[in-house]
Amino acid sequence: MSLVLNSPLVSVSWLSEHLAEPDLVVLDASWFMPGAERDGEQEWKIKRIPGARYFDFDKKIAQPDSPWPHMLPSEILFATEVAKLGISNSSTIIVYDSQGVFSAPRVWWMFRAMGHSAVAVLDGGLPAWEAAGEAIETGESTLPSPGLFTAALQAKWVIGGDELQLRLADHHTQIFDARPAARFYGLQPEPRAGVRSGHMPQAKSLPSSQLLKDGYFLPVVQIKQRFDALSDPQQQLIFSCGSGVTACILALAAELSGRDNLTVYDGSWTEWGSTYRYPVVS
Repeated sequence: MSLVLNSPLVSVSWLSEHLAEPDLVVLDASWFMPGAERDGEQEWKIKRIPGARYFDFDKKIAQPDSPWPHMLPSEILFATEVAKLGISNSSTIIVYDSQGVFSAPRVWWMFRAMGHSAVAVLDGGLPAWEAAGEAIETGESTLPSPGLFTAALQAKWVIGGDELQLRLADHHTQIFDARPAARFYGLQPEPRAGVRSGHMPQAKSLPSSQLLKDGYFLPVVQIKQRFDALSDPQQQLIFSCGSGVTACILALAAELSGRDNLTVYDGSWTEWGSTYRYPVVS
């Protein structure tokens, strides 16, 4: 591997400098909330960072037939689909989205959960790339040559609802909820039908928006202050949100701040709030 990533976050200047490296793969992971009436793949076809491939974690690279949206797929499905994107185990992957930082961390987390550590998110995303005057590619995209990828699930990165329920009273664990505070406290209804309002017992509210400014992550020292104020450095941190997307913003931010015992609740509030055996408070 010719490229070395020193951080899970890279700048526009770093990507511009390394864009032509043969082992580098750029992924557009743009995704929008239900009801936004926007299509990430269609927008990628219209405008993208040169050479970027579209990573569809919502429908294509997701567990099929799950009652919950865009759940982490099996190792075999993941490996098969990412190989189609020209990705190999030797690839260095940079992920971005069209909103600055929103859905790209989800794909960063998926690769980490599947055992691939050479992956980072573009800070500021496509808006930052455009603002810097960098080149934009449009029109049809050339299909890449298939890669060779083997996935190896890292269980520490992901947790299910039943296991999480057993951990609620564990003082070695802190659960963070990335949803807006109004949803956390049950003051605003959930956007998905049939999902209860409120939050898990023992969870703390840390809206993902509090770790970002203008589509960029806050300075690491400020991010570290947020986590240190709400959790002990030795605790395992478990991240939840509406459907497992913005929880990954928190996971990436926590890694930036030096935390290393990080887990994402994949089903997040869509599963928890819909499963009536799980306790809810407000």
